[in-house]
Amino acid sequence: MPETWRALERECAQCRECALCQTRHSVVFGTGNPQAEVLLVGEAPGANEDEQGIPFVGRAGKFLDDMLAIIGLDRTKVYITNIVKCRPPGNRDPLNVEQDACIGYLYRQIALIRPKILVCLGRVAAKRLIDPKFLITKERGQWRDVDGMRVMATYHPSALLRDPAKRPEAFDDLKSLQREIERVCPNTALDRPWEAGPPSS
Repeated sequence: MPETWRALERECAQCRECALCQTRHSVVFGTGNPQAEVLLVGEAPGANEDEQGIPFVGRAGKFLDDMLAIIGLDRTKVYITNIVKCRPPGNRDPLNVEQDACIGYLYRQIALIRPKILVCLGRVAAKRLIDPKFLITKERGQWRDVDGMRVMATYHPSALLRDPAKRPEAFDDLKSLQREIERVCPNTALDRPWEAGPPSS
């Protein structure tokens, strides 16, 4: 019998495969459209995400929403999740053993969503999904073909909040993502605020 989205979410919510289950408040499965053509993957939930059970809802989440809006996207047009579904204490990077315990849920999400584009948000996701030796400062914005998907990495929104100097590079990545969506995602309609003329007085 084919796996269903709801069954996978229920199973994930009960997961006790690593020690993070002892300190979590919520399992943060993901948010957005499970039939989206564009999948965004970060590293792990933070404090706000753990409290609300939704990925990217703190300052970094608001910044991610602003980034998506620049190219005419919002959370109804993409799906957003993380490598690890439970918050590591102190917002540290998820350990390899934690990633290993959790990555199967992401692979099963990918199998159900079948996205055309996958964007890694930050180096942790890029190292796990693209290349263990991935260098985010040198290889961000480069497209690769992985398992039938177009895959690219850009900076994590938290990194852009810490270092605004990286934002022009991230903007270039967003414009590249916009072009790729228009090329390979026929069912993803982008709002086009950038094409609007000046407001009429």
